[in-house]
Amino acid sequence: MARTRDSETEDWGPAGHVPPRQSIVTIYGLYGGAGGNWMSVASLVHLLADLGIDEAAVRSAVSRLKRAGMLESTSRGRAAGYRLSEGAEAMLRNGRERIFQARRATLDEGWVLVVFSVPESERAKRHTLRTELTRLGFGAVSSGVWIAPGHVHDEVEAMLARLQLRSYTDIFRSDYLSVAPDLAAKVRTWWDTESLQALYVRFLATHRPVVERLERGETLSDVEAFVAHVRVLTDWRRLVYLDPGVARELLPAKWSGTEASEVFDELHARLAGPARRHVARVRSR
Repeated sequence: MARTRDSETEDWGPAGHVPPRQSIVTIYGLYGGAGGNWMSVASLVHLLADLGIDEAAVRSAVSRLKRAGMLESTSRGRAAGYRLSEGAEAMLRNGRERIFQARRATLDEGWVLVVFSVPESERAKRHTLRTELTRLGFGAVSSGVWIAPGHVHDEVEAMLARLQLRSYTDIFRSDYLSVAPDLAAKVRTWWDTESLQALYVRFLATHRPVVERLERGETLSDVEAFVAHVRVLTDWRRLVYLDPGVARELLPAKWSGTEASEVFDELHARLAGPARRHVARVRSR
């Protein structure tokens, strides 16, 4: 059965809307390192307000992230705040290459197969394993056999070790031995490429106008750059984890992923500096 969503994307709304929880993860991933992955409550509330998210929604999202083991409460002096948990730090660290150096497979690099069996008595672990495989872009060949391009091997090994799920799985490197047109048809059953294409079109409709403004010579304030940077990276993070990164030859003829990648790279290069200046000013108050 084709899959395009994971547990981190279930609360996404209309185009241009970024859920508070996803925005907080992006902010910590982009700017948390400068403060040892710690941020005061006041700074977090201020930055989320810049994104149009009110304080009640911020506190609700933080509570959910704490329950999920992503954030931990800690204070510095008199300032209350939150830091990333060790598990969250590892997850964001492992994801940077995929986000900023997203790559597409070639036909000759093969596949990685994860075969797993989890006892019914440990169904929560089975759910976690399926969720994490989906998040890494795997498609389901059958209920216990999942597939991804070969270059995902290191990421899935790191995930299984981090979550202590390796004992439930066998991992294989493989080649597909039938003809390419048959493989392209299989790809459409393992992944919902039509829905992914629609998400790329939506991404372009949301973020390409910012590129066009910059190309016309318009200047964004640091606050505007921050807002645009968080939004584009949050949207992009979602897509690169849904996109399996299969070879271009196996994708529909009409495919907007390549242009979306160019738009993301352009905006990240132009917005990162002024956005970081804004965050530094907010955190110094």
